[in-house]
This record gives sequence, structure tokens and C-alpha cells, in this order.
Amino acid sequence: MKSSLRISLKAGERIFINGAVLRVDRKVAVEFLNDVTFLLENHVLQPEQATTPLRQLYFIVQMMLMNPEGGDQAMVMFRKSVVMLLACFRDDEVLSELKHIDGMVTQGRAFEALKAIRALYPAEDRVLNTGDMPAATIEQIRKELAPWS
Repeated sequence: MKSSLRISLKAGERIFINGAVLRVDRKVAVEFLNDVTFLLENHVLQPEQATTPLRQLYFIVQMMLMNPEGGDQAMVMFRKSVVMLLACFRDDEVLSELKHIDGMVTQGRAFEALKAIRALYPAEDRVLNTGDMPAATIEQIRKELAPWS
């Protein structure tokens, strides 16, 4: 058995565990004694926050973790999104990391993929603020991902 993982939650904080949402009513420490898929509330992106291509990709991967029953549908949307993003971004750092993220998701490492996507936000902001990605491309991505945001 792997070593345990202990996390602390504040009163009123939520945690998403294997598709279930739990809210604690007081400060508590939780120890996971086996492998579990979870997201802390501060890592959960709300639909209205998925305003950029990478944040929309993050939202899709997040849904894989939060709603395992919809995993197949989310994977189809993820594949479609990655292909579009690889065609749209010109930044070598972003392209390389998108390929790495694709591999992580394919291998069932969605939590690690979320962390990698968050790390790309500053690069995406630079690209979007310098106009390196055409506005029409950004709008096309938003339309394609509309059902998820």
C-alpha cells in the first residue's frame, strides 16, 4: 500500500472526491489511506471563469475528475480541443507542453494535467495580449467549447 495523504480543510470548504462533493462544517484533517481522485475547492474552475482556450481545456479535464460517468464525453471534447489548440498556438513552449498534457490525460493522469495547464496560463496571457493568436481563432475555440462552459 502507498503512503497516506493528509490534507486539512477549513470550515465550509468543499472537496470533490471521486465525483462526490463534500463540505465540512468545521476545521478538519482528512487522511486518504489509498489512491483517490480529488480536487480541492480552490482548484475548481467555475464555468464563467473558463474564458480563454487553456482555461476551457482545464475545465474539460476538471470535468473528467469531477464527473467520472461523463468521462468518455469529456475525453472526446478534450481530444477535439487539444487538436484545435495545437493548430492555433505558435509558441513552442505552449505547443510542447500541450503535447505533454495530452499524454498525461491519455495515461489517466488528469490531476497532473490540471497542474500543467495552470502553469501555462501566464504564457497564454502573453500570447493573447500580444495578438499572437488571431481573434477569429479564439472565437472558433470558444464556439467549439461552448457546451462545456
